[in-house]
Amino acid sequence: MIQLKNVVAEYTTKRGRMKAVDGVDLVIPDGVIVGIAGESGCGKSTLMKVLYGDLGFPLSLASGSVDYGFTNDKGQPVTDANVQREWFRHVSIIPQSSMSSLNPVIRIREQFVDFPATSKDKKATLAKVREFVQRIGLPPESIDAYPHQLSGGMRQRIMVALATFLEPEVILADEPTTALDVVVQKEILLLLLELQEKMRNTIIFVSHDMGVHYQLTHQMLIMYAGKAVEHGPTEEIFRAPLHPYTLLLTSALPTIGDDRARQGLPGSPPSLWDPPKGCRFAPRCPLATEKCRTEEPPLVEVRPGHSSACHHIDRIPQLQADLAKAPSLDDLDEARLLAQVQENLRREHEIDATADAAPPSEVDRPEIPSEVADTVAPAGGER
Repeated sequence: MIQLKNVVAEYTTKRGRMKAVDGVDLVIPDGVIVGIAGESGCGKSTLMKVLYGDLGFPLSLASGSVDYGFTNDKGQPVTDANVQREWFRHVSIIPQSSMSSLNPVIRIREQFVDFPATSKDKKATLAKVREFVQRIGLPPESIDAYPHQLSGGMRQRIMVALATFLEPEVILADEPTTALDVVVQKEILLLLLELQEKMRNTIIFVSHDMGVHYQLTHQMLIMYAGKAVEHGPTEEIFRAPLHPYTLLLTSALPTIGDDRARQGLPGSPPSLWDPPKGCRFAPRCPLATEKCRTEEPPLVEVRPGHSSACHHIDRIPQLQADLAKAPSLDDLDEARLLAQVQENLRREHEIDATADAAPPSEVDRPEIPSEVADTVAPAGGER
């Protein structure tokens, strides 16, 4: 069981320190697939870096801790302080881009034996690797190629093989199907599901695609502007969400046989440099009151195993019923559709008015190191 206790992750920049993950508490049972969802910039990938122990300037763990629920070879508990020593053997990651993760000038086979856990007997290890890659749909000779000689789908399967070869207890999958076509995406997701069922390990899965979460995950964590706003079983998240943000995300997902007109989520997430007081979703929330704008709601358990951070959970069923009454596309004529679009644009303009008037630096929402590369402090600066 993985336990995150009040995790706060910060990026250090010339402007100061920015909290990309702010006070996340989470318990992840063993042997489940947990999905993390939310808009770009909400802290998903940063949280994955914290879980993997991939910390280094400009990213740091400002406070909190991570306990992975197992011990290392010395009998010591594995935590955020020593997890790097357990990479591949106990904790592994499938990154977003296989082409930028694989070494382009080294053959695939060499990348399976370039770390201590597999380098003691390279010949025996490579024999096992050739057998293993066949189980995930690759020919054994594929490991003799360079990364650029393989297709995108084959490279991503190689990344899955690298992450699962030693059957670690925890696998972190950070948007593993990015830039792949839908057919290959399905193959990779089915492969992950098959491997998880065989190995009974824990997978923490990041994706923007709510439909993928519904089909693949057992539990979900919904994040907004660095905060965890809802956590619970995936089926309940979709059937009876306990946060307006979650409801609006799931309501926008098209389903077969449902021809209701979908409404987008107006506005954009707040700047993490200057998040609003109270609930960070309040400026965009249809249920927001003055209390929401002044008091931050805590993440509390509402149902067994299902937590939410909202002051007005009791009003969410009515909002869900109102969204279900949306007219069908056939009932909306062109004029009404145009009027609805114009109204949504007007609301977005009102919500973003403050951000539009601010200097560009005020609305930057960097989440990962590549997004803050231009503003990180120089060598020898504040850390």
